[in-house]
Amino acid sequence: MVRLRSIRRRLRRFGELDNRRRALLAEAVACLLAARLALIFIPFPRLARQLGAFVPPADARVTQAGAGTAPAQARLAEDIGWAVTRAARYVPFKAVCLPQAMAARVMLERRGVKSVMHFGAAKGTGKPLDAHAWLDAAGVKVTGYPVAGNFAEIACFV
Repeated sequence: MVRLRSIRRRLRRFGELDNRRRALLAEAVACLLAARLALIFIPFPRLARQLGAFVPPADARVTQAGAGTAPAQARLAEDIGWAVTRAARYVPFKAVCLPQAMAARVMLERRGVKSVMHFGAAKGTGKPLDAHAWLDAAGVKVTGYPVAGNFAEIACFV
């Protein structure tokens, strides 16, 4: 009974969204699913070639990606970040930082907004290595934020 109420409440809240946000949310679900399937079935070196140029964090292209963007692009990046992080909470599979960053990157790319996908690592307590991915676009922190202070940025896709 409680689960039914929860589903009803979520559907009602989804119905209260404007058409633009509803469409972004539906697209985010589809992109998260595609990203998750890609991570399962495609070897990462092959997948990485599709994500863009793999560069060190100090590369000039990393800083150029967010420079000179229009306010409309920043608003779009915020909306896509909202849609992806919101959709990740409710999909029936685990949508952690990497699929979220990949989904948001695809959505932004479709709209002509440049983004930077960052990769970091930290020495984990329960695991030998803890990794994290986060995405910036148009001066906006899109997904994966806040980044814990113990993560060292290793590389980026631009």
